[in-house]
Parts: sequence; structure tokens; C-alpha cells
Amino acid sequence: MTSSQTPQVAIVTGASRGIGAAIAQRLAQDGYSVVVNYAGRSAEAQTVVKAIEAGGGKAIAVQADVADSAAVKSMFDAAVKAFGRVDVLVNNAGIMPSGLPQLGDTDDATFDRLFAVNVKGTFNALREAATRLEHGGRIVNFSTSVVGLALPGYAVYAATKSAVETFTNIMAKELRGKNITVNAIAPGPTATALFLDGKTPEMIERMAKMAPLERLGTPEDIASAVAFLVGRDAAWVNGQTLRANGGLV
Repeated sequence: MTSSQTPQVAIVTGASRGIGAAIAQRLAQDGYSVVVNYAGRSAEAQTVVKAIEAGGGKAIAVQADVADSAAVKSMFDAAVKAFGRVDVLVNNAGIMPSGLPQLGDTDDATFDRLFAVNVKGTFNALREAATRLEHGGRIVNFSTSVVGLALPGYAVYAATKSAVETFTNIMAKELRGKNITVNAIAPGPTATALFLDGKTPEMIERMAKMAPLERLGTPEDIASAVAFLVGRDAAWVNGQTLRANGGLV
């Protein structure tokens, strides 16, 4: 999607570590100028920016809590100010409760925060992207393979991601005429702090063996799938959710 004459610009939310950081670095390698969004991990976001710059790429770190619509608007403003345009939005920012409470044990604060970040945060960025992405742009949202697995303890988290899948399908249709694709990635268990926090070694080992490829995913596995969806080879893929999970479901 990029060329030396017109470098394209990607916003990656939640990009200070884990999958988001891997996506930011992969897109920079592919020639995109990257906005590394973060909520509170400034030092880690700057480390990602420095890594991109060390590889010859261009990046800036922009703080914004995606649950705050005004902050999301300012993030897009910062991208345009720095690079002149926005071509790609990767809605990676998300949270998952470390304790994995069952639905009956989920308190109001946990429910509200999950929906604020995972649903409202995705909505805020999508709403901004609807009017600010360049013609021919790409949007990649983040779901989860737990939507298909339906594991106990993930009811509310999976519900937030089901909403994201619905956003994805309908928004792809609403952007008719702009040549913008809207897709989602649904990772399986991936070796990041988000997944590993709160789990016993036995639980992690068991989940690693669930997929027929018998390992956890890596952030780079997911970044490669995102790179496909934002690239020219996926120009005919639109309104879809791609499960990147090693065959788990």
C-alpha cells in the first residue's frame, strides 16, 4: 500500500507493548509512517518509536485514552499534523480482566471499564476514521477467538469483542464508495502480558496445547496477519473477521 513517493500513515492504538508494538514495528518496516498510541506507558511507547527510527522508519508517540472521544480526535489531529494524512487505523487497544470472573461474579466497575475501552474505544476511533481516512484506506479492528471458543470466565470480554465484529461488518458497508476496507483480527492465545497476567503456568501450558500447532501465538504472528489485511494483497477482503489462532477454533 505504500510507495516512496507517498508514504502512507498508520495509527496503531495500544501500541506501547505486546501485539500493538509488534504491529507498529511491522508496518514501519513495510514503509508506513506510524502513530504509536498509548494510554499511560509513555516510556514503552517511546522505546517503540526509537526502535522504528533505528530501523530507518518514521514514528511518533501520541497519548490518548481511546475511551475518551476528545482524546481520539486529538490523536488523529496529531497524526495529520505530523504526517499530513491518515491511511490506516489499527484498533488494537483493549483490556481483559486478569481474574477472568464468571458473569455472575463480574462487578459493575469491571463491566463498565471493559465496554468503555473495548467497545466505546473502538467506536470512537472508527467514528473518527469514517471521515478522516484517505480514499483507499484500511481499518483493522481487534476481536478474539474466545467469541468462538465461548470459554467460561470470558463472557463479558467476549461480548465486547462480539460488538466489535458487528461494527466491522456493518461499517464495511457504510463506507461504500470510499474504497476503504474494514476487517477484524481475532487472535487466539498469544504470548503477551495481556494474556499471561493472572494465569497459572498449568493454565498457560494447557491453552498452548489446545491449537493443533501446539503453541501460543506470538505478537509477530498477529502483526503479519494485520500487515496482510492492510496491504494490497487483501484489497478484496472486506467486512470479515480473520481468526488467527493456529487452528484453535
